[in-house]
Amino acid sequence: MSVSIAIGINELSKKFLSKVYQSFLILPNFLSMVVVSYLVYAFLHPDYGFINVMTHKFFGADKIFWYTDKTYWPYILVIVNAWKHVGIGAVIYIAAIAGIDPEYYEAAVIDGASKWKQILHITLPTIQPVIIILTILSMGSIFNSDFGLFYQVPQNSGALFPVTDVVDTYVYRSLLVMNNIGMSSAAALVQSVVGFILVIATNYTVRKINKEQALF
Repeated sequence: MSVSIAIGINELSKKFLSKVYQSFLILPNFLSMVVVSYLVYAFLHPDYGFINVMTHKFFGADKIFWYTDKTYWPYILVIVNAWKHVGIGAVIYIAAIAGIDPEYYEAAVIDGASKWKQILHITLPTIQPVIIILTILSMGSIFNSDFGLFYQVPQNSGALFPVTDVVDTYVYRSLLVMNNIGMSSAAALVQSVVGFILVIATNYTVRKINKEQALF
C-alpha cells in the first residue's frame, strides 16, 4: 500500500496537491493510539456511532454491537493499522522515487512508453532495493505487536480476546493478574530471538536471489 500511494502521489502533475496529500497521510502517524481508539469509537459506538447511525438511517439495518462481536475485528484492526502507518511508509518511497534520474522517464516517453510501463519498468525496478531492505528490517518485528492497536482500539473488550489478544496484551494482562515478571521477560526474549532469526533468514534468501540487494 505504501508503494502504491507513493507512486500515485509521484504521478500527480500538481506538486501543491502532492504536498497536501503527503501531509494528510503523515498526520495519523503522530496521533496517539488513545486518540485513535476514540476516533474508532466515534465510528463504532453501538447507539451513536457514525456507521450504525448511517446504516440505520439509509438502509434500515439493525445496529451492530461492534465491541462484543469478534467477526469484524480482524478487518477493523487491519484498516486502522493501515490508516495510521501506511502514510509514513509512503514518504520513504516518495523520497526514493525522487532520486530517480528524470532522463530515464524522458527516454521512455520518446520511445512511446505509457505511464504504466514507466512505473513497471523504471520506477519499481529502481526502488526495488529500498523495498527489499525495508522488508528485511520489518521481518524483525513481525512477532512484536502494536500494543496500543490491540489494547486501546478494541477498548480491552473481553468478548474480542479471541481475535485481539496477542503476545504483548496477554503478557500485560498476566502481569496485572499474576505479577509474573519472569513470563514477561521470557516473552520479550522469544520475540527478539525469533525476530533476529527471521531477519537472518530473509536476508539469506535475498542473497541467494540477488547478492547485491541483500542487507548484509
